[in-house]
Amino acid sequence: MTNFTPEDLLLYLYKETSDTETAAIEAALEKDWTLREKLNVLKASMRRLDRITESPRTQIVLNVLNYAREKAVEEV
Repeated sequence: MTNFTPEDLLLYLYKETSDTETAAIEAALEKDWTLREKLNVLKASMRRLDRITESPRTQIVLNVLNYAREKAVEEV
């Protein structure tokens, strides 16, 4: 049996694996409950990340814009 890394499972979740890799992961998921558990943890993490609605403070955005403006003037 092939050992799949969390990175392999993430690629699988984001549908970035080849057809061969997808088939191998799905076959392993049918037989290996620990792999299924790892996949479920990653799925739950993805759902939590999708719900995050944070945005930077206004002062941080202004600092970045000012820095970019200063660098643009320096390059001219």
